[in-house]
Formats: sequence, structure tokens, C-alpha cells
Amino acid sequence: MMTELKKTPLYDKYIEDGAKVIDFSGWALPVQFSSIKEEHIAVRENVGMFDVSHMGEIIVEGEKALDYLQYVLTNDISKVTQSQAIYAMMTNEQGGVVDDLVVYQLEDNKYLLVVNAGNTDIDYKWLTDHKIDGVEVKNVSSEYGQIAVQGPKAKELMEKLVTVDISELKMFGFIQDVELFGKTVILSQSGYTGEHGYEIYCYAQDTVDIWNGLLEAGVVPCGLGARDTLRLEAALPLHGQDITPNISPIEAKMGFSVKLQKGDFIGRDIIAKQKEEGPARRSAGLELLERGIARTDYEVFNKNDEKIGYVTSGTQSPSSGRSIALALIDIKETEIGNEVYVQVRKNKVPAKVVKTPFHKN
Repeated sequence: MMTELKKTPLYDKYIEDGAKVIDFSGWALPVQFSSIKEEHIAVRENVGMFDVSHMGEIIVEGEKALDYLQYVLTNDISKVTQSQAIYAMMTNEQGGVVDDLVVYQLEDNKYLLVVNAGNTDIDYKWLTDHKIDGVEVKNVSSEYGQIAVQGPKAKELMEKLVTVDISELKMFGFIQDVELFGKTVILSQSGYTGEHGYEIYCYAQDTVDIWNGLLEAGVVPCGLGARDTLRLEAALPLHGQDITPNISPIEAKMGFSVKLQKGDFIGRDIIAKQKEEGPARRSAGLELLERGIARTDYEVFNKNDEKIGYVTSGTQSPSSGRSIALALIDIKETEIGNEVYVQVRKNKVPAKVVKTPFHKN
């Protein structure tokens, strides 16, 4: 018996607009409205928006909330304020990534964790399994809608639509109780595209009105296809592919999200050793030198025909037309310019290690 897919508050809007809807982590979500390339270019050159209401929201509160988050997350949560969020990872005892997430402080001793949709239940269980006295953990995902507005013209647009001054917001800076189309939202300068942009957190019942307001303001609706090509050009990791419970933040080249000096946290010893000695393998950017697309799990070989790792994410870049990939490979093979080979079906296609991100504005 098939499980019915979960739907965001915007599901009926997708159907009305003729979007192509797919199953994504148990959610019915649009992969595209017009075409992946058109939507990708809209975000790179103008402004586009994504329904990300499927993302999970978990509240952690109580007098020991900060101590608890310091132990279950890799970044220094003491740096989080009621106007500045932080990106962090939740790691297991082996140093692998349970999930990557963003932490917002809503009030003293009250934090909002925004987690990946497919991991919401896993994360909630992980957090409750490691809960300490003086802390309450609540899954409030059903109460929130979330829309990401992304692109070089996002700032100009949002400054016209809100009455508060957002000119000084920096990455992961946010403002609570912002009015947008008559609705109260949290406005965060953040996103998953490599472009300037904002994430709007609203009450679930307000999501459709805000989406419609943005449509009327000329924002292009975009689906998961463009979201994936955009994030890969920006070399932003996708949980389940580029980071997993078997891949550490250091191996994924996300060491900036780990602060060892803050004290103990789950998986710290293994991560500290990797940071000090260097990991045996690490994520690297690849560009294929001949025709072919490097797909997830395709094997990677060195010049001696020895297997050195595998592709974690790959696509043809809509911005450049090049075939690009992130691959987890032997640390000795990660030097920029090094030539490797990707097994694309029956052919070993030559590729070179390149700097990431593949695209930078």
C-alpha cells in the first residue's frame, strides 16, 4: 500500500499553475514550473522563489537549552543572538553528519532549528534521545510555511515589500515580526542558491497569500530542479549525498561549521583528529573534460586505474554548460588541476579537479 505524499500549504497552487510535481522525501513538490534552465537563469540574473515549507522546524527551549545545543551541534551556539542565526551540523559518535541545519534564537533560552525535510523525524528522535533535564524539544513543522526568495534583485524587491530596514542584514541575519503583505513573518538573509536572498518563515495558513503577493510582484516560481543545479554550482552540500551519517564535516570541506574550542560535543574526538591530521578522503570539485554527466555514486579512478572514490552530486551546469560534480575522493588526489576519471556508464571519462564553488557572484 502506497503512503500518501505529504503536501505543503501551496500544493493546490502548484496544480493550478501546471507545475510538474514529484515525490521528494515523501513530499509532493514541484520539480519545475516552466523549465529547470529558465528557472535557474531567473535566480542567477533576476529573482526567483521556492516553496521550502517541507523543511522541518524544531523548537528547543529551557534553562539548559544553550548547553544542550552546544553538545549536540558542531558550531558555537553561544554566538547565536535574536538577530543572528548560525549554520551548524548535528554529528554522531563516529563524526558523521546526522543533519545540517540553521539555528535561530527566538527568545532567551528558546531556539528554532530548521532541518532538512527528509530528516525531520530522524532529527527529532536524535534530539529527544540525547535530551537533558531543563530542556524541552518540540517538532512544530506543521505550524510553519517557508518561502525562499533568491537572486541578485531580491534585496531591491524585498526592500519595497517590507516596512523595516533590511539594508544592514548580513548572511544569516534575521528580523522577527516583519510585516509582509499584511502577514507577520521572520525574514532571514539566507538561502541555498549561492545568490543574495531571503528566507521567509510564516504561519502555515499565510503561505498562499504571501506566495500570491510575490507572484504579483513579478517573482518567478521555481522548483526543485533549479534549486539543485543552483546549490551544486555554489558547491553547497545536500544531505543524503554530499554529507551523510558516514561523511564528516571535515571530509565534506565544511570545517567552518565546527568549533572545537567551544568544548565537548558528540563526535568531537574523531572530528578533532581529522582536523589535526587531515582526513583520508575529502570532497573535491570535478569538471568533466569530455561529454557525459557525472551522476551520484558513479565511481572515480586515478591515472593508474585505481578506484579513489565516488561522485556525491553531479549535473550539467546551466550557467556554464560544463559537466560538474562533487566527489569524495582520496585526499592525495584532491590537488587542483589533478586529472581523474569518472565511470560514466561503460566509459571512463577524463575530469580535472577544480576550485569550488563552480559559480560565484
